[in-house]
Amino acid sequence: MDREDKRRYLVVGSVILEIVSPLLRKKLEDCYTSNGFGCLEDFINSLPVKHILFHLRHKNRKCCVDTANCVNQKSLPLNYSQWNRMYTAGLKKHNCHCKYTSKPILLNDLDLTLLSLILLNCCALSLDEGTLISDLRELKNIYLSHNTDGAITETKYNTLWTDLTSYVLQLDPSKQNDLVKIQNRPLDESLCQYYVTCLLDVHVILEKIDTKIDATSAEIQTTIDNGNTEVMETIGTNTAELLATMGINNAVLMAKIEEVLQNMICQRCKRNINEQDKKERDLHPYKLGHSIFKLNHKINLTSVAGGDLGYVTDMVMMDDGRLVICLPNKSRLLICDTDGSQVDSIHVQGNPWHVTAVNNSTVAFTLLSSKCIEMYDINNKLKLKSISVPEMLCLGSDITTINNKLVVCGESSLYIIDHQTGEVVQSIQTDCNPYWLHGFGDRIFYCDRNYLNSKLYWYSYTDDRHHTLTLPSAPRRMTTLQDGSLYVVCRDGSVQHVSSNGKQYKTVKTNGLKEWKYCLMSHMSYNSNQRKLATLAIGDKEIIIKVFQEIIKL
Repeated sequence: MDREDKRRYLVVGSVILEIVSPLLRKKLEDCYTSNGFGCLEDFINSLPVKHILFHLRHKNRKCCVDTANCVNQKSLPLNYSQWNRMYTAGLKKHNCHCKYTSKPILLNDLDLTLLSLILLNCCALSLDEGTLISDLRELKNIYLSHNTDGAITETKYNTLWTDLTSYVLQLDPSKQNDLVKIQNRPLDESLCQYYVTCLLDVHVILEKIDTKIDATSAEIQTTIDNGNTEVMETIGTNTAELLATMGINNAVLMAKIEEVLQNMICQRCKRNINEQDKKERDLHPYKLGHSIFKLNHKINLTSVAGGDLGYVTDMVMMDDGRLVICLPNKSRLLICDTDGSQVDSIHVQGNPWHVTAVNNSTVAFTLLSSKCIEMYDINNKLKLKSISVPEMLCLGSDITTINNKLVVCGESSLYIIDHQTGEVVQSIQTDCNPYWLHGFGDRIFYCDRNYLNSKLYWYSYTDDRHHTLTLPSAPRRMTTLQDGSLYVVCRDGSVQHVSSNGKQYKTVKTNGLKEWKYCLMSHMSYNSNQRKLATLAIGDKEIIIKVFQEIIKL
């Protein structure tokens, strides 16, 4: 496999994702609008369409209505993941199509496989259109759906390209110039890898291992009483075993499936964990200002940072304990274990300024002088995507996560971004120019860019209101502890312990946590799975990470 093989894959994948899929989405949109439906959700919720799709997923079923049109398919082309993406079950005991209701779904949520299934089975197509769509789907399945290498040989490509371009031009002759541009496209490694994850039929693999997840979840459930750290370790171990069972060894595919698998496994025990954590927090909140941590050890990063003492701009602790640190002057992310035993880095384009964890292996970060969010898989050192957000601050917006969404700063606004689609899904007006973001539970904490403003702000989704608490000095960095209370680093160098309800605070007296000399260049990150607090302080001659271990358990 050489670079040209990868480039050929990128060319074919680009045609499928950038030309064919939009063409089919437009054709489906024309279909449902011409039939009087205002959106895709209404179309798939109509009884005739729902009935057809139901029998593409379910065998040996007779519906309570429209029995004459019930069809028992020899094979089921619609898989469970596709079905569950479109429909949710109601309370009716009998299992037929009338039990289900469509979920909110957009055209962009449909990949080529699902698009073609709906078009071929639910829309009035000409014979030629149906044949062309079937042929395009078959090409995608043969050459891309199971191609974990992300490469196509010259021999296969020569035949494939002839057929692919012929089918596309028969559907839309105006795409000739677009095809020529894509055919001459140079290799972009990160885009090629991203297209691999988009085009692989991951859901088929997930269905094959879904039967193993119940047993895994049961094993995880037995560890809940031992704390979240052990739970997360068990999840990671069992996910790796599931992937090994399937013989999956492609790094990109493995990263994508691991993320989905861990989410699937986590959801089955998440409620129990959250309920236990909530009960413990309600019974045993921390006493404000009391010693919760003890200093475990220090890590000196001065030599690693190359002497750029003023340019370590942010840090986050991942669930496995790794620290991800922004070094903008070096155009890289520094990754190190909390014991300092392993240090690694990822070179990135631009100057990484603020960083947040998206999941166990993915981080998102903003860049200095850029209105883009970059997402990277830190396990495979792979760029996953770049999200353009015209509304965000250009000069290094802070970034955090809440409810599996990204949050960035704008002018007197917070912007909530769906990192899956790259869309701004919500804008929240603020009474100041927000900075130093931190998301936890249903709240987004932030401060004013004005360094004279001593108020800590937060927006609560529960009551859809902004709240404030005035501290002794302007707040800068913050992190949430296990019980929902916060540690806040203030401009005067002190650390304030703010109660979970945001109404009280006390100054922290723990040795090593009080009186930062350069508070504007301090960083703090707590991880509830690790029960560790990491601080990064920049002195006159050194960059030191202090790792604190929690000594009070809830």
